[in-house]
Amino acid sequence: MRTSPQPKKAAVAKRARAKEASPRKAARAPRPPRTRLDVDERRAQLLALGLSQFSDRPYDEVSIDEIAAAAGISKGLLYHYFPTKRDFYAAAIGEAARHLLATTLTPDTVPPLERLRAGLEAYLIYVEQHGAAYTALFRGGIGSDAKVASLIEETRQRFLERLMEGVPLAVPGPLLRTTLRGWIGFVEAASLDWLEKRDLTRGVLCDLLAGMLPQAIQGALQMASGG
Repeated sequence: MRTSPQPKKAAVAKRARAKEASPRKAARAPRPPRTRLDVDERRAQLLALGLSQFSDRPYDEVSIDEIAAAAGISKGLLYHYFPTKRDFYAAAIGEAARHLLATTLTPDTVPPLERLRAGLEAYLIYVEQHGAAYTALFRGGIGSDAKVASLIEETRQRFLERLMEGVPLAVPGPLLRTTLRGWIGFVEAASLDWLEKRDLTRGVLCDLLAGMLPQAIQGALQMASGG
């Protein structure tokens, strides 16, 4: 018995219609090429990603694989820029420190008290806008790492040098240094507390910090004069 050709023709026609209805491979949009960055741009991108990750999570929870994937590069290429995870972390913290120092730099031509106020306002704006990075910088994430500790100390030293430029020279060196270092430490502690509590306005905190420094210097002057 011969098979009727009708079912076969119907199946062929059905496949033809399905082929016409489906999107053709040639019509698919090509994938955009991976963006190639130069060395400085790639390094800046990786530091931004790293700082974001290290600021939001403990050091041990940050995965190099995740950062490499987010950057669209291989893990091996990331290690080409930063040999170890600790090197990567230290570089990210260093970038936060450089940004903070650059943001708070004020012109030398401005009177000392105005420079103090302007610098503090810029400092607190940075803290407010980059709270996670600031916390990562001054609280750290891997304990007493020597390289990170050195970066933090260098940052404090730069702030100390700026302050000393506008302070009366009549204050003895060690006494002046201790007074200013103590105030810098207070600014850090107060800023971290402010980030956590958020129960003061930025202006009030700025007034508090700006008002404390002249009082501390005055106390040092009185001690120096034996008063």
